[in-house]
This record gives sequence, structure tokens and C-alpha cells, in this order.
Amino acid sequence: MINAGHDMSTLLLALGLMLLIEGAGPLLAPRAWREAFSRALALADGQLRFIGLVSVVIGAALVLSFR
Repeated sequence: MINAGHDMSTLLLALGLMLLIEGAGPLLAPRAWREAFSRALALADGQLRFIGLVSVVIGAALVLSFR
């Protein structure tokens, strides 16, 4: 049986952790974060898709390894 309350709290925990990690860059090093973001804007669509694919694969592997 699926425990919906536990699943929701896990999802919210993951979302909170993601926001914490994503927010650390602009909070701690705004200039470096802005420069990295501007370099990302200069990448071609295919390069961004590849980075996204690698991120999804690594993220999925991490999630599956801890389940």
C-alpha cells in the first residue's frame, strides 16, 4: 500500500533541499553565479539539452540508489 503522506513529505523535503542548494549560489557568490548563468545563456540548445540530460540521468541514479 502506498503511504501518500510519507510520499508527499519526501517530495517536499526534496524540493526544499533543491531550493536550498539552488539558492546558495546567488546568496554566497552573486557575481560568480551571474557570470556562470551568462555563460550558460551563450551555449547552443544542443549543449544545454546535453547538460540537462546528464543532470537528469545523474539525479535519477541518485534517487534510485537511495530507494
